[in-house]
Amino acid sequence: MIPDFSDIFSRYEALVAEVDVLFDRVAAQHPECVTCEKGCSDCCHALFDLTLVEAMYLNARFRENFGDGPVRSSIVTRANEADRRSYKLKRQAYKDSQAGVDTRTILENMARQRLRCPLLGTDEQCEMYAHRPITCRLYGIPTAIGGKAHTCGKANFAKGVAYPTVHMDKIQDRLIALSQEIADRVNSRFKELSGVFVPVSMALLTVYDAQYLGIPTPKKESRK
Repeated sequence: MIPDFSDIFSRYEALVAEVDVLFDRVAAQHPECVTCEKGCSDCCHALFDLTLVEAMYLNARFRENFGDGPVRSSIVTRANEADRRSYKLKRQAYKDSQAGVDTRTILENMARQRLRCPLLGTDEQCEMYAHRPITCRLYGIPTAIGGKAHTCGKANFAKGVAYPTVHMDKIQDRLIALSQEIADRVNSRFKELSGVFVPVSMALLTVYDAQYLGIPTPKKESRK
């Protein structure tokens, strides 16, 4: 039986609300630099993965919001296509690693890849905007991962100028902690479950059932 994760999802939503406040604060302080606007989908072509809690949350909201119908079918079709391409890109990255290419070069190559999000509709609008992942919410302002700064290529933040920066490592730590809570709650037999990262496409396609989560099967009582 799958446990109730609503309390964990609520804490994830609280983190999302904090992230939105951070974005709005930077946008208010530097409106000339933040160029996000309706119809811009540059961030919807970025290649990134979701933590377990983000993936399961997105999956749950996807199932709640889309029953059987043409919109769901279109999203699933796009997710399958995106998942195949994502797999090929990651496989190439692995081959490069095995060939001795340094990690920084591999990551830079991956960052240059363009992969259309399966949730991006034909009108260039997100089909699940209210439930979009944290990475999507912070794309237009300066962020830092492992001490390395990043910003949207369409933004007007000038190089060499100090701006408020969101440290993604701290947010990632909180996401992994929530993911660990999920793993602990199901008493997963998979020790690395909380550290599983998947792209949006796989998050939408995956069935997060007892088998996937590694929930132990109850032992049958032996007859005496």
